[in-house]
Amino acid sequence: MTTNKDEYQLEIELIRSTTGCDLIAVALVDNAENQFELKWKYASGNLNNRFKQIVLQSGRGVAGIVFKTGKPLLLESISESVENENLFNYPILTFEKLESIGALPLWHEGRVAGVLLGGFREDRMMTEKLLHHMLEMIEQGIGNLDGKEWVLVDGYKEKPIEFLNDENV
Repeated sequence: MTTNKDEYQLEIELIRSTTGCDLIAVALVDNAENQFELKWKYASGNLNNRFKQIVLQSGRGVAGIVFKTGKPLLLESISESVENENLFNYPILTFEKLESIGALPLWHEGRVAGVLLGGFREDRMMTEKLLHHMLEMIEQGIGNLDGKEWVLVDGYKEKPIEFLNDENV
């Protein structure tokens, strides 16, 4: 899978300007050899480039949890959701001083291929409504990832969305 850095960067900058998030970041599977190793590759609104040093396994950290479950993650208040002594498990939250986040799986050919993170440096700014809006912006894909189709439920199109929240993390 080839990646076009400029395409990803332009798309996440558009998402950031549209949503008002302080940070938008994309984590992708590094390569086929390290199939379940995720790295934060692109960001807009980042405080520094330390996030690029983060390497996550499936099920670990924000990206790892979303990658493993294939479900969005909403943490409206980091201070209420994550104990201070557990923040080391979520390095991007610390490096970028995030207080409220939402993360979505990025799909390609029917499989999770990455994670889109939207975050705020103020508490309770990320909402379910805003996360749904982000989902709508990426449903046709981002970069060279093709997105995920809507499913028909009782004859209506509904997004296949089920949120993980504070209690699930």
